[in-house]
Amino acid sequence: MSPSQPVLDVKSWVLLLTLAAVWGGSFIFAEIALREVPPLTIALHRVFWALPVLALVVVVRRVPVPRAPRVWGAYLVMGALNNAIPFSLIFWGQTRIDAGLAAILNGTTALFGAVVAGLLLVDEPLTGRRIAGAGLGLAGVAVIMGPQALTGFDPGNLAQLAVLGATLSYAFAGVWGKVALRGQPPLMNALGMLAGSTVLLIPTVSLVDGVPVVSLSAGVWGALLGLAVLSTALAYVLYFAILARAGAANLLLVTLLIPPFAIALGAAFLGERPGPGALAGFAVIALGFAVTDGRLLRRKTRT
Repeated sequence: MSPSQPVLDVKSWVLLLTLAAVWGGSFIFAEIALREVPPLTIALHRVFWALPVLALVVVVRRVPVPRAPRVWGAYLVMGALNNAIPFSLIFWGQTRIDAGLAAILNGTTALFGAVVAGLLLVDEPLTGRRIAGAGLGLAGVAVIMGPQALTGFDPGNLAQLAVLGATLSYAFAGVWGKVALRGQPPLMNALGMLAGSTVLLIPTVSLVDGVPVVSLSAGVWGALLGLAVLSTALAYVLYFAILARAGAANLLLVTLLIPPFAIALGAAFLGERPGPGALAGFAVIALGFAVTDGRLLRRKTRT
């Protein structure tokens, strides 16, 4: 088989599981960091410390750096949509809900991404399968939020809505990246959006939270660096390695693998246990992903 042909072999599975672990771990790192650091400042730490690490990777791999102002303007927008806004919303949401629940809600990203792309991109039409998958995703969210979402105000539900807002931001980021950054080196796109989000978050954090405090406990510093180096810089390197090796369709499987890792890590290190409603909702969201993805249905049809 040609090395350039997308294939989900053993190495691809190892990379995929590793990516799911470091992205699932981001929710645990954030939970620890929130003990001493406000959400917006955590978002700044995540992109600020990841920036030099990924810059080193770009230099070592001799990835060309674009000079056109238009491209750097696109990176600024991408940094807002794919980093600054969703990171801030998720971390704020985690001040009120557990890491595992935040990861489960974040699992709707692929479903909302398919719908937004279908509405805005001509070459990705909004098919009946995508609509059905999104409907199941929303049903899963409804199961998670429970009937109390309709009967009264619940700060936890507001936090869940914040995480869902982050997934919508990710969805628009996907469309923006495809339209505005087509043809740019993928690793450079990752570095550019980290630079853009850092530029946006520095003044925002200064105005809202003030100058970041550096006298933090060793555990919180470890969580912040883990969030930046492992769950951001390393995650992007893994992401593009899997994309090149296994293809975009197989890469989407990470959406379903992140919540189990986040739940397991939350149980092991934080003593968190998601309720039955959260697990049932995740099952419905997973079904929605399977419908949207379509491979399971095609396999049954061939059988």
